[in-house]
Amino acid sequence: MDDPTGRKAVAAVWRIDSARIIGALTRYTGDFALAEDLAQEALAEALVTWPREGVPNNPAGWLLTVGRRRAIDAFRRRSARDEKYAAMAHHLPEGGALTGADPGPAPDDVLWDPDQIDDDTLALMFTSCHPVLSREAGVALTLRVIGGLTSDEIARAFLVPTATVQARITRAKKTLGAAGVPFEVPPVAERPARLAQVLSVVYLIFTEGSSASSGDEVIRFDLAGEAQRLARILSRLMPEEPEVHSLLALLELTAARFPARRGPDGETVLLEEQDRRRWDRSAIARGRAALAKATGAGRGYGYYGLQAAIAECHAVASSVGETNWGRIVALYDGLGRLAPSPVVDLNRAVAVSMAQGPEAALPIVDALASADTFKDSHQLPGVRGELLRRLGRFGEARTELEQAIRLCGNEREREVLTRKLAELSPSDH
Repeated sequence: MDDPTGRKAVAAVWRIDSARIIGALTRYTGDFALAEDLAQEALAEALVTWPREGVPNNPAGWLLTVGRRRAIDAFRRRSARDEKYAAMAHHLPEGGALTGADPGPAPDDVLWDPDQIDDDTLALMFTSCHPVLSREAGVALTLRVIGGLTSDEIARAFLVPTATVQARITRAKKTLGAAGVPFEVPPVAERPARLAQVLSVVYLIFTEGSSASSGDEVIRFDLAGEAQRLARILSRLMPEEPEVHSLLALLELTAARFPARRGPDGETVLLEEQDRRRWDRSAIARGRAALAKATGAGRGYGYYGLQAAIAECHAVASSVGETNWGRIVALYDGLGRLAPSPVVDLNRAVAVSMAQGPEAALPIVDALASADTFKDSHQLPGVRGELLRRLGRFGEARTELEQAIRLCGNEREREVLTRKLAELSPSDH
């Protein structure tokens, strides 16, 4: 009779150790796509064996051993790879046969050296987020091989068909193979540019989780949580990089507000209405500590550091009115100089409206009206409608809010916009 705890153990071990397993298999086979397939085969075998015969003493080692034996079978079928097969077989445990739930002692001395694990995991992150991949492919591959998510889970997170996710992952692996991307931590000279891509992918995953672009949930906790986990892994693997700590700080400080951002029925609670006693103080402490590590390097704020500093201003304020909006505006000024974008300008306009009033912010927003960035987005009309409402220009505000509602893809955000529209002066209906 199958033990249901076996399947639960498989899921838990895979989520924790999949990156280490795939990384080790990639190092030993020299083939990223093959390693990912071998790891999936080992996972499938565990789903059959563990519930029936019990969870092995070393679950991760069991999966790795099975994966390596499958690799040897594949190389055996490819007679031209005899030399590689012999080299890999040399590292197998005594006996070689897979019997029962525990295939014998895992080769811990060879495969689970802490330094090698770190190198493999870091190399896997750089490979999954390689610049030859599209951003969508990089996100899907990262969530698959580093996060341990299934194609179904990734599809649900981004509200796309499972077949689309599977196609992205398949294309990504083929692209990496065709480009001859080596499985390695990039040389020191190449790391800054390559690290930017890795951080960008993790940031994108968190952004979609913290402010879902579509669907009926304002926050996708599993997606945001996965990005936080990836950022923590990076901060451990690259402790000398300030922007890694800055990204972790930004994610922790932003996620600290999650408990207060949803009402009892899942509705969105705006910043000014949030009960700050519900903010996660431990997450705030972790975020501030990570930001302190980043600033301790003495290089000044980078792209993620500036955003983390803005998040810290919110985290330490007792209310919206007590928030240091002047500092937030100055930080957005710096962010705009470092990485100019219409989105940064729009966020800066919101901060200006809080620091100096809506009349100072409206010209900034009006200047962004022609930006293609907001052509199909509800963000700009939503902000403009709020500014016009605060200025008492209710007719114009109504037009903007109606436009924002039409463009908004998230049901919970539409509820907020609809509520704002309903609260406009009745005389202006």
